Amino acid sequence: LYFIHWPFPNYHAPFCDVDSRNPDSRPFSVEEFMDTYRQCEELVEKGKIRYIGISNMTIPKLEAVLPLMKIKPAACELELHPCFQQQEQYDYLVAHNIQPVGYMPLGSPRRPERDICPEDVADMQTPEMQEIAKAHGVHPALIALKWAHQRGEISIPFSVHNYASNLKCVTEDPLTEEEMAPLGIKPAELEIDFEEGDTVTITAGVWKDTVGVIQSINPSKQIVTINVELFGRETPVEIGFTEIKKM
Repeated sequence: LYFIHWPFPNYHAPFCDVDSRNPDSRPFSVEEFMDTYRQCEELVEKGKIRYIGISNMTIPKLEAVLPLMKIKPAACELELHPCFQQQEQYDYLVAHNIQPVGYMPLGSPRRPERDICPEDVADMQTPEMQEIAKAHGVHPALIALKWAHQRGEISIPFSVHNYASNLKCVTEDPLTEEEMAPLGIKPAELEIDFEEGDTVTITAGVWKDTVGVIQSINPSKQIVTINVELFGRETPVEIGFTEIKKM
């Protein structure tokens, strides 16, 4: 997975203030972004990389570039944590079968001063996080990681000592629906008109007009796994609920 980290040329020098401006920075340009993205697509076609990732893309930016891509990005990295859920952006990515990858999953209380707002909240110090952590007998940081995992995102916490506990916490003792609810995630209330074994047509993306059979359904991520024929063999692919139509 090869990421494009920032969608336009920009750089903040260490310890600069909020009024600092880099003279070499430029606004987002569809043409410049796609020039970089097409080079990544060439790397996939040459077998140098398997997947392309993007980062810090807003919905308007995504809507401008997704129709121009030959290869859909596999993932999008953005800041995600219980006190900064970016729900509209998250839902957009899931609906387009792009995996959300959350950086700063424990919150960002140590962000540069220029980026701090008066209304910012330290996730791990909220009463809800403290109460749930106490009930599970773990540090609130592990509750944040459990929350993210059960939400369906991939978290990339910055840690040099806690690799094992970070990984272990998402494989055991999950949060209940009642515990997820005060953190902003409620039980899914989805109306779907398909089930495992149904034959469907993919209506968007790189697999558009492909016919396949649903193998599994994941309501929390709003995706289905479909077997499609590729190079003479059946291959499983994950597709968003909004990108399939029952035949």
